[in-house]
Amino acid sequence: MLLIIGLGLLASVGYAGEPFRIMFYNVENLFNIEHDSLKNDYEFLPDRPKAWTYERYQDKLNKIAKVIIAAGTDNVPDLVGLCEVENDRCLTDLVEHSPLREAGYRYVMTNSPDQRGIDVALLYQRSTFKLLSTESIAIPQGVVDLPPTRDILHVSGQLVSGDTLDVFVCHMPSRSGGEEKSRPYRRLTSQILRETVDALMAERAHPNVMIMGDFNDYPNDEAIYQVLEAKKPKLFKKSKRLYNLMDGRKEGTYRYRGEWGILDQLIVSGYMLKGKKGIRTKYKKAQILRFPFLLEEDDRYGGPIPSRTYFGQRYHGGYSDHLPVCVDFEVN
Repeated sequence: MLLIIGLGLLASVGYAGEPFRIMFYNVENLFNIEHDSLKNDYEFLPDRPKAWTYERYQDKLNKIAKVIIAAGTDNVPDLVGLCEVENDRCLTDLVEHSPLREAGYRYVMTNSPDQRGIDVALLYQRSTFKLLSTESIAIPQGVVDLPPTRDILHVSGQLVSGDTLDVFVCHMPSRSGGEEKSRPYRRLTSQILRETVDALMAERAHPNVMIMGDFNDYPNDEAIYQVLEAKKPKLFKKSKRLYNLMDGRKEGTYRYRGEWGILDQLIVSGYMLKGKKGIRTKYKKAQILRFPFLLEEDDRYGGPIPSRTYFGQRYHGGYSDHLPVCVDFEVN
């Protein structure tokens, strides 16, 4: 009897697997203080009205590092997707010259035609994610009469289980100019992402797909709900369907005119929700990180609001206008 119980305990421990945490964070304009050639980054220079100084830049790096460190449990998150990052210099400063330097992150990022020069990036831990390949998925220009948008970052890596994890980091076209006018651009971008993921899932026997980003749309909006067909998981899940882990949640990641909404999404392939060996998760394992230091009182509408870096041209000294999101996996 003792032997049987002991074997049962070992089996349950083996099933639990190793923890693997993925986080996404829109960091609200991480610019350095130097002009990036051919980019419209002039507002974030020391001699402009925003007075973006080296001291403010370093404080911003330290705050981002604080959030990432706080998002860990025993260790920092294994993967961290970021958006609104200006360039390679900003990421080098973040992983090497901030409190995050002890974490040992490496990173990959896009180099998009976005006019302001902001891009998306992925920080990764080499001990738990062996980098296999990276690609930037460009969004065609001229199809929609709006300025160029950010590339989608696609990163493939091998986990300690031997499984391949495909990660997509997105920052979909903004709502600048109005939600209705900009909607076709987000629909186009989501369609390109959907086609890429479909081709990948047709190729992979065990499709472990993780999509994260600021979609500038809510879970029930067209680009996510109809084009990506990413919806809240149900009881019976299909391996090669996409499921939105943020759909159906009451709390939000962004507050606009007193109303919370979820712009920052975590979307996974159904295979990782079916409890198979390898890497797996559940809907309840995803969360919005509402650390008290990220929030403050909304003077206009009341209630909590993310403590942001700027209000228009006025420096506020907070963290970001978005809250981070994360999801926990088990890796066998």
